[in-house]
Amino acid sequence: MSKIVFFDIDGTLLDHDKNLPASAKKAIETLKENGVFVAIATGRAPFMFESLRKELDIDSFVSFNGQYVVFEGEPIYQNPLNSEKIKEIYQEASDKGHPVVFMNHKTMKSSVKHHNYIETSLGGLKFAHPEHDDRFYVDRDLYQTLLFCEEAQEEYYRETYPEFTFIRWHPYSVDILPAGGSKAEGIKKMVDRLGFKPEDVYAFGDGLNDLEMLKTVANGVAMGNAVPELKELANMVTRDVDDDGIWHALKELKLI
Repeated sequence: MSKIVFFDIDGTLLDHDKNLPASAKKAIETLKENGVFVAIATGRAPFMFESLRKELDIDSFVSFNGQYVVFEGEPIYQNPLNSEKIKEIYQEASDKGHPVVFMNHKTMKSSVKHHNYIETSLGGLKFAHPEHDDRFYVDRDLYQTLLFCEEAQEEYYRETYPEFTFIRWHPYSVDILPAGGSKAEGIKKMVDRLGFKPEDVYAFGDGLNDLEMLKTVANGVAMGNAVPELKELANMVTRDVDDDGIWHALKELKLI
């Protein structure tokens, strides 16, 4: 295989209603027929896109924004959060009335029995409110934690916990990752494993958590619905996800 293409999920592979466009599915199938290696690079946990992987027959992915990387079904890189610092931030967030959701590669648990911010933001991804387990962080590797607070309250956590990177993905929620963690780091691990040349690496994205990824790869494609910051640094801006954006970009790049 001479080239590799990484695809973000939400707003890239999946449209605004969280459905996979027929043109995107056809594009992935055609890429594979053309001998191109296809992988996913997402902020989601592995259990959150299992059905999509099966539908597209993709066994290699960068998940948790780079913290858990799987090649052909086998984990090749794992970068868990600092457990002591997660305990600290969880306890302080609880005091401030900000719930969290703990995540490992298999499941997620909520620090509270119910909160509207959790229900609204995860509901947007078509996931139900997680079950309550405020001890899920104990003696268990976590690769991402979701903090539920509004943007004005986020800066305090950024300043207080330099051990973490915070990426907002919803008006009510931010991802907590190890400092310096990004999709770009996970992509580097997989590209090194496979031995692709830098000029043969492509990536598609639309959100703030795709900035490092598109900065790192030689061929970065922003969806037409991408945030302005991503469009500015992308090598190419394609059509909206709802307007066959993936198909048109891959045609223009002569990959299909």
